[in-house]
Amino acid sequence: MRKRALPSPREDHELPRALAEWGWRYHHIGVPTDTPRPGEVYLEEFKMHVSGFAASPYGVEWMRFEAGSPVSELIRTVPHVAFVVDDLEAALEGKQVLTPPNSPSDGLSVAMIVHDGAPIELMQFSSTHDATAKP
Repeated sequence: MRKRALPSPREDHELPRALAEWGWRYHHIGVPTDTPRPGEVYLEEFKMHVSGFAASPYGVEWMRFEAGSPVSELIRTVPHVAFVVDDLEAALEGKQVLTPPNSPSDGLSVAMIVHDGAPIELMQFSSTHDATAKP
C-alpha cells in the first residue's frame, strides 16, 4: 500500500491552498455566542439569531442558538470560516460533508464541510447575486 504524500508545509507569507490554488474567496467568519447582540435577526427555521454581518468591515457574523436548534453541534460551538466558490458540487468532492447543499435564500446555495474538526462553509451565489461583483 502506497502512502499518500502530504502537501508541503505552507510558509508564513503564503496564502492557504483554498485561496491560492482552488480560487475560493473569503466571505465571512461565523462566531457562536450565548450573548444577545444589538440588531439580531431571528431565523426561525434554524432557531438562531444572527447579527453583525451587515455592519462588519471584516465579515464577522455572530450566531446565537436557541435550545432545540437543528443546526449541528459543531457549528453551534466552533467558529466557522465561509468561502465563496464558483462550483459548490465540485468544491465538495472528496470533502467530509457536515451539512449537504441547501438554499437558505434566493440566489444562494451553501454547504458545510469539516476539516480537522473545524466547520467550513462553502457558498455559491447565482450569477445575479455574485458576491464578488463591485457596486
